Amino acid sequence: MINKYLLLPLFLLTFTLSFSQDNYHAAKEKTYNLEHTKLKVSLNFKEKQLNGEAWLTLKPYFYPSSTVVLDAKAMLFHEVSLNNTPLPYEYDNFNLTIQLPKTYTKNDSFTLYIKYTARPEKVKDKLTNTFTDKKGLYFVNATGSDKNKPTQVWTQGQTSANSCWFPTIDAPNQKTTQEIYIKVPKKYITISNGTLINKKEDGSFRTDYWKMEKKHAPYLFFFGVGEFEIIKDNYKEVPVNYYVEKAFASNAKSVFGNTPEMLRFFSDKLGVEFPWSSYNQIVVRDYISGAMENTTAVVHGEKMYLKPGQLIDGNSHENTIAHELFHHWFGNLVTAESWANISLNESFANYGEYLWQEYKYGKEAAETHLFENNKLYFESQDVNKSLVEFNYLEEEELFNLVSYNKGGAIIHMLRNYVGDTAFFATLKEYLNTYQFKTAEVHELRLLFEKLTGKDFNWFFNQWFYQGNHPKIEISYDYNLLRKTVTVNVLQLQSEKFQFPLTIDFFEGNSRTRKTVFVENNDASFTFNYKQQPSLIQVNADGVLLAEISENKVLSDYIYQLKNAVHFTHRREALLEVLKKQDDKDAFKAVVEALDDTSEEIKILALENIDLINKFSKKDAIQKIVFIAKTAEKTLVKAAAIETLGKLTDPLYKSMFTEALSSDSYGVLGKSLVALYYVDKDLAIQKSKQLPDEVRKILATPLTKIFIESNDATELPFIAKSVISGMFLSNNSTTKALYEKAFDQIARSNNMEAIKNLTEDMVSKGKQYKQFNFDKVVINLMRKMISTQESSTNSNKERNIAIIKATMSGLVE
Repeated sequence: MINKYLLLPLFLLTFTLSFSQDNYHAAKEKTYNLEHTKLKVSLNFKEKQLNGEAWLTLKPYFYPSSTVVLDAKAMLFHEVSLNNTPLPYEYDNFNLTIQLPKTYTKNDSFTLYIKYTARPEKVKDKLTNTFTDKKGLYFVNATGSDKNKPTQVWTQGQTSANSCWFPTIDAPNQKTTQEIYIKVPKKYITISNGTLINKKEDGSFRTDYWKMEKKHAPYLFFFGVGEFEIIKDNYKEVPVNYYVEKAFASNAKSVFGNTPEMLRFFSDKLGVEFPWSSYNQIVVRDYISGAMENTTAVVHGEKMYLKPGQLIDGNSHENTIAHELFHHWFGNLVTAESWANISLNESFANYGEYLWQEYKYGKEAAETHLFENNKLYFESQDVNKSLVEFNYLEEEELFNLVSYNKGGAIIHMLRNYVGDTAFFATLKEYLNTYQFKTAEVHELRLLFEKLTGKDFNWFFNQWFYQGNHPKIEISYDYNLLRKTVTVNVLQLQSEKFQFPLTIDFFEGNSRTRKTVFVENNDASFTFNYKQQPSLIQVNADGVLLAEISENKVLSDYIYQLKNAVHFTHRREALLEVLKKQDDKDAFKAVVEALDDTSEEIKILALENIDLINKFSKKDAIQKIVFIAKTAEKTLVKAAAIETLGKLTDPLYKSMFTEALSSDSYGVLGKSLVALYYVDKDLAIQKSKQLPDEVRKILATPLTKIFIESNDATELPFIAKSVISGMFLSNNSTTKALYEKAFDQIARSNNMEAIKNLTEDMVSKGKQYKQFNFDKVVINLMRKMISTQESSTNSNKERNIAIIKATMSGLVE
């Protein structure tokens, strides 16, 4: 799953709960095996309820038993029976305890029949006894009252919310086959796990029968209902379909079209053919997470509805598509036996993104992706958490930047340590050994030991069962007489880490790589050289997950920028060189970085090059003009246009106006801002003429124009993006822009803007409530009230009333 957690910036993550050392969670005890689940469901749109029948086939796991306890939240039960005989039961709104007519042994199986009504709006949190957003079954615009939003129904099971819509044993260590009959009005399309076997019409209704013949975990059950177009694709004999709203049907393959190639690549790379009967993806409205790997029925939020103008700048959700697909091996085929072992699902799915980038776009693209993942982890509040964590309050705490980003980096280190042949052979063995079963991390370790003959306790203990990461200080001791250099590796963290470390030595025009193994927190390694190295690059392959510091001077960073092999090291050097652009050599190095092989480094150089005293830097400017005119990568072109705009030179007005016809939204947005600096009236005019759907996508550049021009008429438009800009962006400039916009709206007399802003605050507060974001926006609304009270606005009483009325939607 791509969790909402991973889509949030660090500011929000500081509000999340810390792990509790007093809440140990073992894997759920298996008193029964859930062997088969058959469901018949129909929907009550008016009441937002589900009427269901469930046939659950169970068998005692080991010990004889005469009692079954099922997970079933906020349900009404109309019948509980076995072989048409009613059974006594007790129910506490969370668990259904059923007394069987006899004691069953592990050799006996039986099928319970349960007729029930699921009431997702009545689901409460067991710890707080308050209504929860984790309600498993979600009705979108159920009555159809919102003419701008389709009516849809969809489910979200992870971690234990599917028991809000059908009774089950809601634990990841259960595996069951599945059938589901879904009765809906004929106008709706359905999707569920497995294969659609048949459809039967009954008047104005239709019942669709879906069947999953291979076992998977109950949290992976899914169904969706709505008016969708089905865009058909295929991989070999496997149907591959994309369920989207009609308005987006023509663009579906532009978004999802790499899926068949991903299926082929992952099947070949893992040596295990895609194990399921179909692969479908659906895009739904108001989705509460990022995406979810429901077996053969992956669900995405509406952000997947990318426009061609966005896609030309790059498919920003391609990694998500790869992530959820890779789960169909790691998570669905083999499932973590407890949430504490979630790294077997999420760390591997995260690494699936790396593998796809490496295959499709090359090593540097993959390294860039890994760097960005690691950076988010390093900057987070999660660094002291271990990858396998048994102590927590709620399972959702485990879906963090450790289990995803750090875990992916650890898998990458493991691959590099054992080598590709051993790595992928072990993964194949793991998938074949535990297919349609569950596993824990130690079982993965034992397979690596079995196949390689090596001990891996040290690796798994420090990386999976221990928190933190190496924090290293590097220093060098040269012996000029002996022509040796000693590389000193001092670890500053309290935990002990052992690891292989690559070191590149640059001597003249040659580069030599050495690999050492660091066993202690204070280690030194001595090397001979023929010519004193111009640069020594530690962690040269960028594999080690570590924070490394060393004393380098400007000339070192300039050399590193020009010669380092790994993207991370060139980026590090560029950031340092950018600070010293008053130095002639440093500025020259920045200009040369505009030719770097990395798109990200080019953009970073363009965005930060210092063109003060522009008349003495004509050659650099001409180079940027050339890039703005000829760059194939639209985001590089956009960055070049933005940089030229900062010159406020009318000479480039024709270039900016011409760029407004670009198919790229990235180029269009930057061109509007650049034009604003040379012709404000024309830029504002062009901004206002854009279609609403384009204005929404270009909210940030348009906000910059409207805020700087003090255009109060656009405050209602700006208000809809303020909270996302302030809190859901990791760009400091964007945050500052929207903070300014917030202050301007909070002081304004514009009731529509205040209404739009506060409504979005409530929406985001509810969406990210699990991160205590509701409290953040409540405080912001109180600040708005205070600002209005001290103002002389003619509408201030009505503005305050709007804020208070909206805030009541969050205050319990």
